[in-house]
Parts: sequence; structure tokens; C-alpha cells
Amino acid sequence: MVGLLYLIAMVSSLTYSGPWGAAGTPLWLGLLQQAALVSFTAVPIAVGFAVLKYRLYDIDILINRTLVYGSLTATLVALYFVGIVVLQRVFVLLTGQQSTLAVVASTLAIAALFVPLRRRVRGFVDRRFYRRKYDARKTLEAFSAKLREETDLKALNNDLVSVVRETMQPAHVSLWLRPDPAQKGKR
Repeated sequence: MVGLLYLIAMVSSLTYSGPWGAAGTPLWLGLLQQAALVSFTAVPIAVGFAVLKYRLYDIDILINRTLVYGSLTATLVALYFVGIVVLQRVFVLLTGQQSTLAVVASTLAIAALFVPLRRRVRGFVDRRFYRRKYDARKTLEAFSAKLREETDLKALNNDLVSVVRETMQPAHVSLWLRPDPAQKGKR
């Protein structure tokens, strides 16, 4: 509906040959143009309704990636330009003239820094904004390492219950183990 209104307003505006804003502009055309301008606010409103209707609240992945790659891009651009300026100054001091080697060296440095810097920025964003998820991941990694070394079933039971309490924070936790059929015959 909004798109149709916008289309009608634009077509009628293009076909009208009179001066813009003049006293002779038809009232209906002015109202249609104002309605077209107001229709631009319908896009964010429609997005808001879609988020509410389809329960798109869990967009934390999009937010996380926006934070990570936005700050990573800003950092890399700043490092690139600082690297070019510094290397140009060094080449001017050494040779007395500017060199395109500064651009090449800065580009290679940025390419080499991308993955480690991305890993650090992602770790920082996870620690800073997604602390609970970060702590849960670290706890599960520690439990996984302990699981490889532990052989005592009672100790594993206690460790598993404590990890679930720490990461999921449920109201009640219990672990039921099925008895071993080989053990039943021995009793």
C-alpha cells in the first residue's frame, strides 16, 4: 500500500510540468508529495512490526558481527592510513622522495594483521558485551578438558551437575544414570 502511494506520487510529480512550490501547483499533488515523504517512515515501522510479529528478538548474531566487523574495519582503515603516512615519512627521510612501496607495505601489513586482529576484537566484544555467553563457553571448554582425563563416574556426575548449574543456571538439576545391565547380573 505504501509502495503504491509512493509510486503514484512519484509518477504524478514527474508528469506535472509546472514550477515546484508555485502558487499554481494543484492541492492534490502537494498532498500526494507530502504523503510520499511521510511514507518513508513506514519502513522502520514495518521492520519493527516484523520483529515483534515473527519474534526476531534473537538478532544478537547480527549485532555481534556488526560490532566486531565495524570496529575491525575502522581499526584496519586507521592503521592503513597511519602506516602509509609513517612509511612515506621514512622513505622521504631515507631517499628524499616518496615511494609507492609505502602503500604496498601498508597493504601487506593490513592483510597480515586481519585474522589476529579479528580474533582479538571478537574476544573483546564477547567479553565486554556477551559476558554470560563467554563465561559459559569457557566453563564448557574447561569441563571438556576435564572430561578427557577423569574416569571416576561419581566425580564426573558432580562436575557435570556443577557445570550445568554454572552455565544454564536452572532452578533444579539432577542427573539420572541408567544402571549397567552387566552390574545387575552380578548382584
